[in-house]
Amino acid sequence: MLTITQALHDQIVAHSRADHPDEACGVVAGPAGTGRPERFIPMLNAARSPTFYEFDSGDLLKLYREMDDRDEEPVIVYHSHTATEAYPSRTDVTYANEPGAHYVLVSTADTDGAGPFQFRSYRIVDGEITEEDVQVVEAY
Repeated sequence: MLTITQALHDQIVAHSRADHPDEACGVVAGPAGTGRPERFIPMLNAARSPTFYEFDSGDLLKLYREMDDRDEEPVIVYHSHTATEAYPSRTDVTYANEPGAHYVLVSTADTDGAGPFQFRSYRIVDGEITEEDVQVVEAY
């Protein structure tokens, strides 16, 4: 299960909406070994595409060095889908190289009639997708 604060949830959704119609992407880092998402890090979608996202390699290298210096790890890797449901595509699975991370997808399309977005979390390990519950809390 992913436990995330309301503030972080809202920041991810706001970033996804702001970058629409392009896919948004980013990371939420947390103290190494805790599994607790704490620091919201919106990234630039270097692909600038409504159907694909790509982290800029230079930005990603800088981020990993910064997380290493702060004794952090990527707890959440997130991106948005602009026209489809919040479910990992084959490309998303190929790019999932953090087996300990929660992969959050936000759909900015109303694909299920439940409202303007979906917020869903997955574990992706060795190409296998497992959806997990999301618990939104006021504070940890």
